[in-house]
Amino acid sequence: MLRREFFSASTFALGLAAPSVASAGSIPAAKSILDYGARPDGRTLNTQAIQRAIDDVFQAGGGLVYAPPGTFLIGGLELKSRVTLYLEAGCVLLGSTSIGDYAYRPGASMWGDANGHHVIFAHDADDVTLCGPGTINGQGSAYWRNIHRLPPAEEDLWQDCVAFDYKPIDNHRPSPMLEFAMCRNLKISGVTLTGSAGWTLRPIACETVVIDGIRIRNPDYGSNTDGIDITCCRNVMVSNCDISTGDDAICLKSENPYGGMLPTKNITITNCILTTSCNGFKMGTATHGSFENIVFSNSVIYNDESSPLNARVMGGIAVEMVDGGSVDGVVVSNIRMQNVRAPIFVRLAHRTGNAEGSFLRNVLIDGIDATGAVITSSIMGISGLRPRDITVSNSRIRTSANGTAAWAKLNPPELPATYPESRLFGHFPSYGFYIRHADRVRLRDIELIADKPDERPAMICEDVEDVILSGLDASAPVGGAPLIDLKSTRRAFLTGMRAPANAAVFAQIGGADSSAIALTGISTGPQQEAVRYVDGATADSTTKME
Repeated sequence: MLRREFFSASTFALGLAAPSVASAGSIPAAKSILDYGARPDGRTLNTQAIQRAIDDVFQAGGGLVYAPPGTFLIGGLELKSRVTLYLEAGCVLLGSTSIGDYAYRPGASMWGDANGHHVIFAHDADDVTLCGPGTINGQGSAYWRNIHRLPPAEEDLWQDCVAFDYKPIDNHRPSPMLEFAMCRNLKISGVTLTGSAGWTLRPIACETVVIDGIRIRNPDYGSNTDGIDITCCRNVMVSNCDISTGDDAICLKSENPYGGMLPTKNITITNCILTTSCNGFKMGTATHGSFENIVFSNSVIYNDESSPLNARVMGGIAVEMVDGGSVDGVVVSNIRMQNVRAPIFVRLAHRTGNAEGSFLRNVLIDGIDATGAVITSSIMGISGLRPRDITVSNSRIRTSANGTAAWAKLNPPELPATYPESRLFGHFPSYGFYIRHADRVRLRDIELIADKPDERPAMICEDVEDVILSGLDASAPVGGAPLIDLKSTRRAFLTGMRAPANAAVFAQIGGADSSAIALTGISTGPQQEAVRYVDGATADSTTKME
């Protein structure tokens, strides 16, 4: 397309995710990178040519830099205030495979998951826009190698990750591929991001961010190729994104190498499609500061039936706090999960030894429909550090783990200082939910369906204070295990439930410290035991039946 044709094209004016533009006369400055000598041959390094176009538009007070169809090899580009970089359909900005082609941007560590080398970078800038149907390709596979490890045993695939097959060649790689630090009014839309050598897109310490309709495609060659890492930002809107990557698809973090710790606050994520071999939607790590007012809704997290077990999503929803910060106010709703190993993972612990002031509270998870689970959903704290006010409602989780009686006897390790991941606790002793060291937990109108015979209880509560289980509909354990197992549980209310036909025991209450447990509106058959008492628990001290 000729430059004059581009600036008058009505399709561009309609499709640009920036202030409406109808002609060149309304653009304060508009530059084609071809005018600066950029060559679309995929071999010539165009960093300086394109950077001159960006700088000229910035010096003119703002405007648009146009990248036409073709493949443009680049090192690191820095976007500036009031500059829109538009990538035309057929345009590919191709990241160099030589780390020496990337200027070091101060503010991050030198090497690692997040460092000072980026394909696209902006710092302390206002009104920055990256948009258009073009592509940014980081050629990340050049920075990784297959270590040819021995394949895991079939019985261990559930806790393995296919990304473990690869390691970085020397850990000198551009990451995040796109880094926007301390920017205000940032817009990213329409572009395809592929082949990241590390994290793909990180807005960090930014205010007012819109990410809409982007497509991320990273192969499973690395365990650090996160999709979007929203870090210490506030007022962020993510929508209509299609993400396939080798690590967490969308991850919220709290750390700030560019300055003081800021809250990750007022974040809405909706209408997204996510697939990975790690976590779909995740909060943490790092989690040094606060997370407030987080909403994730109306999205799909999936793997195809043909995906090997170790290539499937590890955790669908992972809400974690392990570094001394806080979580207050998370709403997750209307999420479809297909072949996700652990649908829900809520974890409060500490890795630093100093947990003073740390908390995780006010989490509402509603409308989850999950199939193919092989790792039990869990809500877990540690002694003295307990998540509270956690509600899961109106949800259905189907599991195909085929759990054994030996698993039902397991006691998951506490692991207070370990990196949080659902797979690290081994097999859980229940198939649907495992809840430990938590307060004010509400589970309402939930279906827990075992698609294969399972010898474990549907749910276990251990050292839980103030729990309401209402409207639970669960598959009967085989072999006589109770449907619900309450251990050292205080102030529990079970209501509006029926024992499935093949369940031997509806509820088991254990521990002399269990107390104030009430059952009302519970339906059991004539050959079924409504309540069983073990390990020092008695009806006189624990249970009120109505």
